Amino acid sequence: VEVEARSLPMELSEKRGVENNGFVQNEAFEGKETDTSSQEEMPGKCSVDVDQGTVEETVLKPYAGMPKEVLLQFSSQARYRVTREILFWLIIAGSVALVCATIAIIALSPKCLDWWQASPIYQIYPRSFKDSNMDGNGDLKGIQEKLDHITSLNIKTIWITSFFKSPLKDLGYGAEDFYDIDPVFGSMRDFENLLAAIHDKGLKVIMDFIPNHTSDKHRWFQLSRNRTGKYTDYYIWQDCRQAAGSAIPPNNWVSVFGGSSWQFDDVRNQCYFHQFGKEQPDLNFRNPAVQQEIHDIIKFWLGKGVDGFSFGAVKFLLEATHLRDEPTVNNSQSGVTYMFPYSQLYHDYTTKQAGLHDIIRSFRHTMNEFSREPGRYRFMGCDDDEKEDIEATMIYYGTTFIQEADFPFNFNLINMRNLSGNSIFGAVDSWMKNMPAGKWPNWAAGSPNAARISTRIGKDYINVMNMLLLTLPGTPITYYGEEIGMENIASANVSEEHVNSGPVVTLPEKSPMQWDGKINAGFTEGNSTWLPVNSNYQSVNVEVQSTWSNSTLGLYRALTSLRNNELAMSRGWMCHIWNDSNLFVYVRELDGLHRVFMMVLNFGQQSTIDLRAIVPNLPSEAVIRLSTHFSHAGKVVNTNLIKTEMGEGLVLEYKTAKPVHAMEAFQEKCFVAEKACYSKALNLLYTNC
Repeated sequence: VEVEARSLPMELSEKRGVENNGFVQNEAFEGKETDTSSQEEMPGKCSVDVDQGTVEETVLKPYAGMPKEVLLQFSSQARYRVTREILFWLIIAGSVALVCATIAIIALSPKCLDWWQASPIYQIYPRSFKDSNMDGNGDLKGIQEKLDHITSLNIKTIWITSFFKSPLKDLGYGAEDFYDIDPVFGSMRDFENLLAAIHDKGLKVIMDFIPNHTSDKHRWFQLSRNRTGKYTDYYIWQDCRQAAGSAIPPNNWVSVFGGSSWQFDDVRNQCYFHQFGKEQPDLNFRNPAVQQEIHDIIKFWLGKGVDGFSFGAVKFLLEATHLRDEPTVNNSQSGVTYMFPYSQLYHDYTTKQAGLHDIIRSFRHTMNEFSREPGRYRFMGCDDDEKEDIEATMIYYGTTFIQEADFPFNFNLINMRNLSGNSIFGAVDSWMKNMPAGKWPNWAAGSPNAARISTRIGKDYINVMNMLLLTLPGTPITYYGEEIGMENIASANVSEEHVNSGPVVTLPEKSPMQWDGKINAGFTEGNSTWLPVNSNYQSVNVEVQSTWSNSTLGLYRALTSLRNNELAMSRGWMCHIWNDSNLFVYVRELDGLHRVFMMVLNFGQQSTIDLRAIVPNLPSEAVIRLSTHFSHAGKVVNTNLIKTEMGEGLVLEYKTAKPVHAMEAFQEKCFVAEKACYSKALNLLYTNC
C-alpha cells in the first residue's frame, strides 16, 4: 500500500479518532534533535507495506491508559453497553434478594432468649456466703472473691438478698435506709466494685427489694410518728381504744408472725399497722408521695447498674380502708380473734387489694425506662407465694398487652407436702397449665425461707432434684449450697444471739457456705461465724467435691452444661410421659431436631418401667447421656425395661423423626414457652413450624 509519509499519522488518527503519541521512539533517533529542514528534503512519497487486518485490529482494540474520549466511544458500543446493563440489574436484583432474605429471616426467627431466660439464677444470702474481713459475717467483698465459683457452675445471673442498712431484725428485710449498705456487708464502694466485677465476667445481678415496709428506725417513720409535714401519712395510723391501761386494736387483723398487726406508739398516741414484725411498720401505698419515694429508690439502684429486682411481699402493699374484721376460717372458734394464728383468718382485707397490680405495673414502667439501651434489659420478678391460689399468682405475669413481672417466683416444689413422682408431676403441671400463653416458667427447690432440699426431702434425692430443676423448661433458681447438697444446721445450735437476727425457724438453712475442709469450712479466717457451720463440712464442700467424679457438684456442672449447649433443653417442648408414686418421666424436644432427651426421675423407691408401651414408635434403645450414678453415663439401655433405684435420675438420649408433641395421645400433655423450630439445612431457628 502506497501511503504518504506525512499523511500516515492523520489517516491513522481518522481511524482511531485521536493520534496515540504514547509510543516509544525508535532507538535510532533517541537523543537526537529533530531537524525540520531535513523533512522538507525528504521524498514526498514512500512505499510502506502494511497489513490491513493488523491495522484494523490495532485500531479497534481497547488498550490500557485510554483517554476519556476513546473510552466513551467504546462504552457506547452495544457489546459493552448490554454487558454493563446486565451486570447493573444483576447487582440490583441481588441486593433486593439479600434485603428480602434478611427481612424474612428476621421475621421468621424466634425472639432470642434474654439473659434471665438463658441461664440459671444463683441466689446468695450474703451474710452466709463468704467473709472477707474475719468478723464472722459474709459480705460483698466475699461474694466478689468467689465469682469464679459461680462461673464454674455455668451460671450467668446472681440474685443477692437484702443488704440495705438495717437493724437486721427479720434478717434485714426491714430497711433503715434504702440508699445505703449495711456496714455488716461493707460499703457503697464495695458494692460498686462487686457490680463492676460481676459485669466484667459477663454476669448479671438481681437484688432484693421489699417495698411494703421499713424499719421503725427509718427516718420516714421517725418523722411520721411526730406528724412532720408530708411524712405524717407515710404509714398507716389509726386511733386505738384504751382499756385497762392497754390499747385495743381497731380490728382483728393479725401479723404474719402472730399477734395483732397493730402496735401502739406512745409518741403519736396512735396505733400503726405492721403485717410482719412490730419493728417493721407498713408504708401507706395509698399516699402518692410514698409511691414516688419507691420509684426514686428503684431509679437509684438501676442507675448504679443493677440488672433487675426481686420485689418481695408485694401482695401486702395495700389494705382495705374500711377496717372490717377479717373472717375466721372456722366459724365455731371463739375468743379474741386478733390473737388467732395467721392461718386461722381469711386475709380478704389485708392482701391482694384492688389497685395492687396498678402499683406493680408502675414499677415495671419505671424499670422499662432503664431497659431501652440494647442488651441492658432490666429484669423484674415478684416474690409472692400464694400457695393455694395459683390463679392469683399468675396475674403477676400481666397480660399480652400490659406487662408486669417477667415472672412471679414459683414455690410449688418447695410447698410440696410429700415427695413422690405424683407430687412432682402435680407441682410442675399446676404451673404449666395455669401459666398464660407465651410466658416463661421458673423453678426453685430451695430458698432462704425454706429448709434445704437435703433436709426437707432427704439426702438421697438432692441429685435427682437438681436434675429436675435443670432439665425443666424455664429458668431454674439455685439457692447457694444446693449445688453441693448442703443441709440445715440443727436448730439446737442456734443461740439467743442468733434469734435476735430473725425468726429461729428461718435460720438453720442460712448456715455458712462450705468451701473446704479447713476450720469454719473456709467461710472465714476468723475465730467465729455468725451461725454455726454444719458439722458435715469436711465431706460436703466445694473443694473436695471438685475432685470427685461422682459428686453432687460434678453432676450440677454437667447438667448446666447440657442445658446451655442443647437447644431442646433451653427452649424446646416439654411433654409429660408418665408419673406414679415413684417416677416422673418427661421429654424435651425441638421441631426439626431429631435428637430427643427423656428424663426418667425416681422420687420414690426402686422401680422398673416399659417406656415403649407408653410412647408409640419409641426407639428400642437409648443412650444414657447423664445419670445421678456417674458410672452409668454412656451406657445403652433398652427402652422397654428401664430400671431406676431410689433417688436415681437418668437423662436418656435417642433419635427419632416422630416427636412426642406431634402425637395425638400427648397433645394435652405438652407445653412450650418460646416456640422455635430448627432447620438443619440452614442451621438456624425459625418460628413457622
